[in-house]
Amino acid sequence: MDLNFSGPVTRVVTIEETTQVGQARREALSLASQAGFNEGDAGRVALAATELATNLWRHGGGGRMYLSVIAGHDGPGVELCTIDRGPGFVLAQALQDGYSTGGSQGLGMGVIARQSRVMDVWSDDRGTVVLARIHAERAPRDADLAYGAVRLPIKHEDACGDAWHLQVQARQLTLTMIDGLGHGVLAAAASEAGVRASALAPAGEGAVDRIARLHAGLSGSRGGAAAVACLSLDNGAIDFAGVGNIAGSLLIADTSRGMASMPGIVGVQYRKAQAFALHAPAGTLMVMHSDGVQARWSMRDYPGLQHRHPALVVAVLHRDFDRGRDDVCVVALRAGAF
Repeated sequence: MDLNFSGPVTRVVTIEETTQVGQARREALSLASQAGFNEGDAGRVALAATELATNLWRHGGGGRMYLSVIAGHDGPGVELCTIDRGPGFVLAQALQDGYSTGGSQGLGMGVIARQSRVMDVWSDDRGTVVLARIHAERAPRDADLAYGAVRLPIKHEDACGDAWHLQVQARQLTLTMIDGLGHGVLAAAASEAGVRASALAPAGEGAVDRIARLHAGLSGSRGGAAAVACLSLDNGAIDFAGVGNIAGSLLIADTSRGMASMPGIVGVQYRKAQAFALHAPAGTLMVMHSDGVQARWSMRDYPGLQHRHPALVVAVLHRDFDRGRDDVCVVALRAGAF
């Protein structure tokens, strides 16, 4: 499988009243069109979005829906994710038609599951996160890729200065993250220049060489932080290099190992990047994020979350550790699942 995918900005719809359910449905249909879905598949997306938004308003006390086009094994899909501050529920119960926490017919969660290739839920005392990933009906059963991402601009901005890129070529997966200096249009221009440079990289390029490529690509911009992780799909070996304040972690069983970045500004000035050799056994969760997310999180505070879908992990981390005063980008992926 070859892949060259630049992560889009995540769309967000606030659901605080019933009229906003329609907005969520329209946004979902827009993404279904962008993903190239036919009328039937677009209808499945619209139905899932309507049920998710309705549940968010009716049972979760309101919240937000995040919507994204996602990469898949056989073409793009659509991801819908809702986040609330409600009382929570048990997924196994909610999937049974007729079960309801609020006096409805109790069909919503079952409907969502039937439209989705992936459905996962995290519920704790801070609220509930519901994830649904929908791929085209014609796509193979293993169409979903085990990664997740959130990319959002700072409040009151449309342009996002954080960006990420995922490349799979010649049995190597390369994840690149760029945080343009500051925020707004100029920060976005810097990060997008880095994404374009990364998308043109040849197969098998190492992390240090990729950082040098990004440095050239960001030249003339305000620059930014950047990190690159090159994962061998054959043996789990990781070649990592980072410049600036981008955090990386490998979550292996019950341990967490940091991925160190060096000082500097890519595109402006930095000493030669240093490569670090790491290893990610199958099942390892790799997480990278910009400094829009606090780095003090620990999976020990979320028993079991590490082993759930990476997109669910990303949503929970963003929910609980978003600084709220900068652009934000979080990406997680599962080693051995590509």
